[in-house]
Amino acid sequence: MRTLLLAGFVIALVGCGTARRGVPIMGPIAHSDAGMHGKILFMHNCNQCHPGGDAAVGPAINNKWIPDPVMKLQIRKGVLGSMPAFSDKELSDKDVDDVLVYLNELRKRKAK
Repeated sequence: MRTLLLAGFVIALVGCGTARRGVPIMGPIAHSDAGMHGKILFMHNCNQCHPGGDAAVGPAINNKWIPDPVMKLQIRKGVLGSMPAFSDKELSDKDVDDVLVYLNELRKRKAK
């Protein structure tokens, strides 16, 4: 009986998620130059685990405000067992800043 209730709960949770992907309803996001560079870097390095900033292998990162210093630390040090660390040879400090500009632009768009 518990298994059946648990299965029903899981099915209900999955059914509550949105299937919408791609261009937001409000149209494409106009990115700054830094945001556009950050988007390119994000797509190359981050999108496979956080597609469009949403959850997949990794958690969603475009729907909650995380302070930039915390994000920089996670990018540089990784998250043990979950996320690889990116050295300054892979992403320069300016590259990391541009990725954060891109994510902040996504968050601002979602907040509207």
